[in-house]
Amino acid sequence: MSLSEFLRDAFIIFMLVTWFWLMITVIADLFRHDDISGFKKVLWIIFFGVAPYIGVFAYLIFHGHGMGARNVERANKAREELRQVVGYSVADELTKLDALKKAGSISDAEYKTLRDRALANG
Repeated sequence: MSLSEFLRDAFIIFMLVTWFWLMITVIADLFRHDDISGFKKVLWIIFFGVAPYIGVFAYLIFHGHGMGARNVERANKAREELRQVVGYSVADELTKLDALKKAGSISDAEYKTLRDRALANG
């Protein structure tokens, strides 16, 4: 196998992996998209099956601007659900920080940094 064949094969594998990643990302976003009815989702899926390249690129053109916002919204929702399950509160964090400071485990500068971070996230 020559270097050119290796590079060609590596490029083809890279493009296939990228294509499948893009397909999965677009389909996942389609099912998370609350503004699209079920019938339109089925039409998009059929479009992806009949003309995959055109379908994916058309979806990115028409709905791509909101993909990032939906991902951020989903991440924030997951973070809030996790906080509810874990029981995170700013008061609990400050109590833990005070205990660490009194025990000498953290310095005053670390305490101030962590305290400011906890107050900003709360």
